[in-house]
Amino acid sequence: MKQSGTLYFFCGKMGAGKSTRSKQWAIDKHAVLLSEDEWLESLYPHQITTFEDYLKFSGQIKPLVKKHVQSILRVGTNVVMDFPANTQKLRKWFLDMASEVNADHQLIFLNVKNEQCLRQIAQRRKEQPERAAFDTEAVFQHVSKFFEAPEASEELNIVEVRGQE
Repeated sequence: MKQSGTLYFFCGKMGAGKSTRSKQWAIDKHAVLLSEDEWLESLYPHQITTFEDYLKFSGQIKPLVKKHVQSILRVGTNVVMDFPANTQKLRKWFLDMASEVNADHQLIFLNVKNEQCLRQIAQRRKEQPERAAFDTEAVFQHVSKFFEAPEASEELNIVEVRGQE
């Protein structure tokens, strides 16, 4: 029987570098890369203007994404998901997705200080002006309230990557 692929997913505050790292991780692991931002922009163009909009539409695509990812994993292909795994509830979704098809998983925890995240968000505003309305310090402060660092009790295979000091 063919070995299932491995599911790689990322945890880190807004601006920690999840999207940047996921692209390189996909190359390094010979994996299919799936980006939540790309899915949401394709399915709901110009409809996400608030954090609440994001939560609504992100929740709507999760069942489809889960089936799609599990199909890829079943045939032995690795998957890197550029979808945030920033709460215990979200991480359980990723863990269930992998375990239901007997696939391995790895959580890459980008442990980056707030100051570095804010610098990277400011840089992203310059490089991607279309994101400027959402990529603000106020949004960072708001979404950071929901962030939960991964804990051993979650039984995840964690790789911690520390930010610049």
